[in-house]
Amino acid sequence: MEVPQAAAPSANNWQHRTGGRGSRSDCLVLSARQRNRDSGASIEYGGVTNEERSKARPASGSLGSVALFGVPVRFHFTFVLLLIFLLFIGIGGHQSGAMTALYVVGLFASVLLHELGHTLVARRYGIRTMEIVMYPIGGVSRPERQPSAREELPIALAGPLVNFGIALALAAWVTSRQGFVALEKLAEPTDANLAERLALGNLMLFLFNLLPAYPMDGGRILRSLLALRMPADKATRAAASAGQALAVLMGLAGLLWGNFILMFVALFVYLGASQEGVAARGRQFTAGYAVRAAMITDLKTLQHGDTIRDAGNLLLTTSQHDFPVLHGGNVVGLPTRAALVRAMLNDGPEGYVAGAMDRDFARLRPEMPLSEALPQVSSPGACALVMDDGDQLLGMLTSENLSEFVLLRQAAEAQHRAHPA
Repeated sequence: MEVPQAAAPSANNWQHRTGGRGSRSDCLVLSARQRNRDSGASIEYGGVTNEERSKARPASGSLGSVALFGVPVRFHFTFVLLLIFLLFIGIGGHQSGAMTALYVVGLFASVLLHELGHTLVARRYGIRTMEIVMYPIGGVSRPERQPSAREELPIALAGPLVNFGIALALAAWVTSRQGFVALEKLAEPTDANLAERLALGNLMLFLFNLLPAYPMDGGRILRSLLALRMPADKATRAAASAGQALAVLMGLAGLLWGNFILMFVALFVYLGASQEGVAARGRQFTAGYAVRAAMITDLKTLQHGDTIRDAGNLLLTTSQHDFPVLHGGNVVGLPTRAALVRAMLNDGPEGYVAGAMDRDFARLRPEMPLSEALPQVSSPGACALVMDDGDQLLGMLTSENLSEFVLLRQAAEAQHRAHPA
């Protein structure tokens, strides 16, 4: 069984679908315009470069951003909650509030330097880091492409080695001043043992990140070693399975010992490993196909002068949730369902969709490999518009129909194994 490639629609047939598979909220738009410049060719998306586009769309749940070495560093709200929690439990006893804050900042800086270690080594291989997101279990770097097995090994090792270097430097400094310090003396936080506890914290970060389970660096190292002997996606699934198994053990240990933090970390590890396993399966079944193969070719659109009432009628009479807005045949914006609902509340049904649409949307070409488009439409409710080099709307790619495409590919492969030709 083969999954048929979707034919490119004509200029007149993509407007007439009333009962097709709908898109969902938070839609991205796919297409690309190639423009040559004196300095070389560059891809632009509605006047915004791909690099700027990546920076403009932060990870979900992130709060604030700072730039280091040209890389946006964002803070997930759970990471902020963890910092507050550490400050709360640290204040009091034999440690002053100022030293408690300094200790938390020191740990934060250690995690950030860890991620910058990944970033700088990846840069040596020509892999740009799109963003760094700080989570309670550590930072997560998002590269612009998946490194090869040989590239990933040094990139994954770089972060833990940064923490080991910090621990070694702090330990050497403390030893030169006062000799070795017994570990039992570090059980009670004081202003005097701040450096020793930071050294111990970095040593723990080094060891924890080397656990051979995804999404820790040890899991990435395991994946890179496995990928030298097997397909990359199969190696990813093996490392993700190891991560899930470790998370279950950590969760059980936290439950038996009454350790809330360990249970919290186990949850994040399990979710991270599960997501990567799903992503690997998606890459496996979309490999070799272009975006054109999975896109919806019939969809409803709105005109620039249409009202919120017109958009609401389409929401009720079709299964789409997001509608491209056209002006003179060109796509000029994209209002999501959430934006339309807000506009209905704020402006009423006679307001214009032009005031609710997102004018700054990303575009990629239909010839783009489907496996590369996967991250942009893999989250629940995500969608993308597919456009050609001339900015003509060709179709829509949603998380729903992409999932169905993967299911069809799985069924085709199972059928082939059961009844080989």
